[in-house]
Amino acid sequence: MKIHDLKPAAGSNAKGVRVGRGIGGRRGKTAGRGTKGQGARNNIKPNFEGGQMPLHMRVPKLKGFNNPFRVEYQAINLDTIEASGLDEITPATLHAKGLTHKGALVKVLGRGELTRKVRVSAHGFSKAAESAITAAGGSVAVLPPPFGNGRPPAKGNAHTNR
Repeated sequence: MKIHDLKPAAGSNAKGVRVGRGIGGRRGKTAGRGTKGQGARNNIKPNFEGGQMPLHMRVPKLKGFNNPFRVEYQAINLDTIEASGLDEITPATLHAKGLTHKGALVKVLGRGELTRKVRVSAHGFSKAAESAITAAGGSVAVLPPPFGNGRPPAKGNAHTNR
């Protein structure tokens, strides 16, 4: 069998109805448009709804926008640090333990208790977490963000905020 031998199944390709081809044809004269009126003429838009408020004007539009400069932190609480058993806490060690995503900006929050001395390096700390770590005898180091001191690079594409 070759490509030129292929044929569609019998009855699958019906011929389209040719409208407006004389009075004796199957759809002659008004060609299925009824008689008179706007719908019978050739100047009606496809989405026209007879003067009713059109669908594209009825539906609510998207509100707000996505801030392309948003800085997303991954939260780690004190109880998670306590349960991890690590003495040196950095974003890399947390990722190795499976507690954060790769390259995530880490912020330490104050939920839970800390009973041992730990050295914590993260991109952000809540006041409660910072005071709890230093009260337990540990130390806190704030890491600079990877994008410097200005605002972060924009995420998304040209259509993000439309």
